[in-house]
Amino acid sequence: MGLVEGIRDKSREVALAKGRLKILPVAAELTLAQEWKSTLWEVQLSALGNDILPARYLRNYGTVGMAGQKNLLQSCVAIIGAGGLGGWIIELLARMGVGRLVVVDGDSFEDSNLNRQNLATLGNLGTAKAVAARRRAAEINGAVTVKGHATWLTEDNAREILKPAQVVVDALDNVPTRFILQDAARELGIPLIHGAIAGYQGQVTTIFPGDAGFKILYPGAGEGPTRGTEVALGTPAATPPMVASWQVQETVKIILGQGETLRHRLLYLDALSGTAEVLHLPG
Repeated sequence: MGLVEGIRDKSREVALAKGRLKILPVAAELTLAQEWKSTLWEVQLSALGNDILPARYLRNYGTVGMAGQKNLLQSCVAIIGAGGLGGWIIELLARMGVGRLVVVDGDSFEDSNLNRQNLATLGNLGTAKAVAARRRAAEINGAVTVKGHATWLTEDNAREILKPAQVVVDALDNVPTRFILQDAARELGIPLIHGAIAGYQGQVTTIFPGDAGFKILYPGAGEGPTRGTEVALGTPAATPPMVASWQVQETVKIILGQGETLRHRLLYLDALSGTAEVLHLPG
C-alpha cells in the first residue's frame, strides 16, 4: 500500500449541506507522514490531489474549495515585518494553508511588544522575530514551511528574498523601506498588499506592478519622518489583527483569483468612530 492508498484508507466522510465530502483527520496526516517518511506538505497535497480534504481545512472549503486549497498549499507569500501586523498575518496564512512563507525581520522581541504582537510571549522575549515565526507556523500547521530572514530588507537583498513569492505583504513600520519593497516587487512583477496602523486607525490597499502606490500614499517621502503616526499614537491590541485580517483576505483573493481587490482603493478603518471608508486612489 502506497501513500495515496493510505490516505484513502484513513479518510472518512462527513455530511455537508450539498452532499458528502471525504476528509483526512490531522492524526492520520501525522501517522502517514511518519509511515511513509513524507512531509506533511506532501501528505496534504496528495490528499487534495485525490479529492480528499485535510480536515484542518474543512471550514475553508465553502469559500476556497478543493482546487483553491491545493493552490494555496502550492503558493508562496513573503511577509516583510513580523511584529504587530506581521505576526497576525503569519498566523492567519498558516491556518489558511499557504504552503510557503518567507518572513523578513531583523528585530527581536522586547517588553513593549507584548500588548499587541501575536508572536510576542514571555518566552520569546529576546528571540529573533523571524525565528519565532518559524516556530509558531510549525505549531499550527506542519505542512507550512517558513523561510525566516533575521535581517532588514534592503536594496541589496530585496529582490533575492522576494523572488520565490507570488504575493508580498507589507507589515513594515517605516516609509523608506516601503519604497524599497515596492520597487523590488514591481521589478519582480509581484502584487504588494500594504497595511499600516496607528492608534485605533488602520489602512489597507493592494498595489500591482506599475501602480503609483506609495508615491500617492506618501508623497513627501524623504522630507518628513521615516516612521508613521504609530509612534505618537501607539497601538492598542485590537488594531493590528483588524488590519492584518484584511491584508490576508487580499492575499488569498489574489492567489485564487477571487473577488475584487483593493487595487486603486484605500480601505481606511477607524475603530474609535466605528467607521470604514473606501477612498479611490489615482493609478
